[in-house]
Amino acid sequence: MKRIILTGGGTAGHVTPNIALIPRLKDLGYDIQYIGSYNGIEKELIEPFGVPYHGISSGKLRRYFSVQNFTDPFRVVKGFGEARKLIKDLKPDVIFSKGGFVSVPVVLAGKRCKVPVIIHESDMTPGLANKIAIPSAVKVCCNFPETLDSLPKGKAVLTGSPIRQELLSGNKIAALDFCGFTADKPVILVIGGSLGSVIVNNAVRKSLPELLKEFQIIHLCGKGKTDESLYGTKGYCQYEYIKDELRDIFALADIVISRAGANAICELLALRKPNLLIPLSAKASRGDQILNARSFERQGFSMVLEEEELTEETLVSAVHKLYDNRGSFIDAMRNSDQQDSIDTIISLIEEAAANK
Repeated sequence: MKRIILTGGGTAGHVTPNIALIPRLKDLGYDIQYIGSYNGIEKELIEPFGVPYHGISSGKLRRYFSVQNFTDPFRVVKGFGEARKLIKDLKPDVIFSKGGFVSVPVVLAGKRCKVPVIIHESDMTPGLANKIAIPSAVKVCCNFPETLDSLPKGKAVLTGSPIRQELLSGNKIAALDFCGFTADKPVILVIGGSLGSVIVNNAVRKSLPELLKEFQIIHLCGKGKTDESLYGTKGYCQYEYIKDELRDIFALADIVISRAGANAICELLALRKPNLLIPLSAKASRGDQILNARSFERQGFSMVLEEEELTEETLVSAVHKLYDNRGSFIDAMRNSDQQDSIDTIISLIEEAAANK
C-alpha cells in the first residue's frame, strides 16, 4: 500500500487544501497519515476524516522581535527529531506540505530521510515557513502566475488551490432553515478567517443597522469572538466556525465579505461568489493578502477595501456597489481559466511516489 504524510497547520487555510485531497488519495489506495502540532486547529479539523494524527513540537517563525524567538528554535529542533522518528517508523512514499510553521521540521526531516516532498504555496509570494522548506522539496505548487518568478525553476508548478468538492453541492433551503432566515431578502456571508478578525467583526457589527435594512447576514467571526448582545437580532446570525453546514451557507450567500487568504479567495472563485475582500493590513502581516486581493481585483473577481479605509460608511457603500454589480463579477469568474487543482497535484504526488 502506498503511504503519504500530509502536513500543515496554524490556521484553517493550511489544512483545508489537504482535506480537499483526502477523498482522491483514498480512492487511489493511499494510507494517509497527518503530522501537525500537538493542539493546533489542524488536529480538530483532521480528526473527523479518520486520518491518523501525529502531534509534534513546533515553534512559530516570526519576523518581529519576541521573547519567544529565543525559545521557539528549541521547539523546532525538538519537532525535527520527532518528525524524523515518525517518518522512519511510517516509511511514507511521499510527503505533501501545505505550509505553516509546523510543516518546517516535517519537510526538513523528510529530505533527511530521502522521502520526496511536495509543497503548496498559496500566496503570491512565499511565506517564511515555505522559504525555509522550498530547498528540501522536489516540487512547489502555487496559485498565481506571478509566483512562478519567486520559485526555483524546475520545481515550480502552477496548480491553483485544491477545493473541497463538497462545497460545490450546497443546499440553499437547508441554510435558510439553519439560520432561520426568510427567502425574501438577499444574504451576505462574512468570513474573517478561522481565527477571526476583530477589525472586520467590529466594522460589520457597527454597520448592522444599515445593512439589515436590505440584507440578512451570516457572520463567521472566529473562536471566542461572538457578541452575546447580538444574539436574537432578526436577520443576523453569528457563529465561531462552521463545518458541515458551510456548503449550504455558501449556496445561500448572494455576496461575501472576506479576508484575502489565498485558499479562501480560491474557494470564492470556484463558487463564483461576488466578494468584497478586506485584506490583512501590511502593518500586521507581510502584505501577502493585499497582493492576493489586488490580483483578484485586476482579474475582475473581487472588490477590495483595505483596512485603513474601513469605516461603517465605506463598508456599507462597498456592499451596495458589489451587490448592484454582482452579475459582472460572476461573469468574470465564470470565464476564468483557473481550474480546480486536485488532478494536477495528485499527478505530482503519484509521480513523486513512483520515483522515490
